[in-house]
Amino acid sequence: MSSIYFIESITEDGGGQIGLTHIQIILLLLLLVAVFTDFIYEKIFNGWIVTGILIGFFFRIIQNGWQGIGYAIATMLLSFVLLYPLYKIGALGAGDVKLFLMTGSFVGMNRQLPMMGISFLAGALFSIGKMISEENFKERMQYLFSYLLDVLRTGQWKLYGENLKQDDQKYNSNKIHFALPVCISVMLGLGGLY
Repeated sequence: MSSIYFIESITEDGGGQIGLTHIQIILLLLLLVAVFTDFIYEKIFNGWIVTGILIGFFFRIIQNGWQGIGYAIATMLLSFVLLYPLYKIGALGAGDVKLFLMTGSFVGMNRQLPMMGISFLAGALFSIGKMISEENFKERMQYLFSYLLDVLRTGQWKLYGENLKQDDQKYNSNKIHFALPVCISVMLGLGGLY
């Protein structure tokens, strides 16, 4: 295995090589293009997501037969159920949710859930860094706590940042491109860091 994609390393049983498979490389390439389009066009194209999902299904069929599609759909469905409330309040964009669905077509639940958690951790770190660099950390934290208190007081969820939409520049400056944290999380997971 002299491929450049494999890294010589000691495995748990004391020998062998570990590295990225061709399937994992394809997933990373799909995610990197999604990051690019997220930054350049501020969206992740549906055609790209559908292409990624179909490729994921194809590899799942190769690995597990037709049951592989069932595993993929179960992972994608769980991802959707967990992420839909965040989309509904405006904490995630539709493209971000669909990006997780695409990764779910490639990986099982046991990999998807940690990848989602690490993505949110990376996204939180990016958000904090952005707030510090734009010197609006205190203002944003006050808004967050005000939002949470209003939800607790009324018992109803509302769109996060709804009143900021009146000032488009302020609203857009508070957004992060979440495709990057998703890609970083998947890279870390596939690299064996968790």
